[in-house]
Amino acid sequence: MGGLPRRAIMLSVTARSEGTMSRGRALKILSLMLVCCIAASSSATEPKNSNTLPPPEAKQQVLDLGKEWVAAEIKHDETTLRRILDDKFVASFGAKKPYGKEAFIKEIVSGEVDPTGSQTLTDETVIIDQDTAVVVGTDTVRGTDNGAAYMVVYRYTVTYVRRHGQWLALAEHLVQVPQAK
Repeated sequence: MGGLPRRAIMLSVTARSEGTMSRGRALKILSLMLVCCIAASSSATEPKNSNTLPPPEAKQQVLDLGKEWVAAEIKHDETTLRRILDDKFVASFGAKKPYGKEAFIKEIVSGEVDPTGSQTLTDETVIIDQDTAVVVGTDTVRGTDNGAAYMVVYRYTVTYVRRHGQWLALAEHLVQVPQAK
């Protein structure tokens, strides 16, 4: 009886001591209470949100959103960035002070669009837990700066949340990968 609720044990003891309930009836009541407790505990461990996507579909949605985000950065597309980034968005780059959503967008859309600019996301690992997703990957950035071509490789971690059925970027951390010597 160690797994039964205290109330069920007390009910059984009370019924026996009063002699008002047959042993068979008491076992039926205890069995029914046990079944109810098991059902209640299994439903308590199920996800609260019945709209949770199966992991493969959610994973692909997050990866597609990452590609859309990269395209918006390259084009300096403020409207798309505002749609992708959560209002609570925060980004950090190495040990620098973090940027909020508005400061991040301002930084990204400032200056001229580099027609040679590109970003390639690779080596992506995605973890989905209900309405939260974390992506860890590599971002290879190419472009030109004052006529000189460059390539910089970053490791990144992005946390996404799903609000009202849509994935939004909540946080990003980027750190430059040291160049091989």
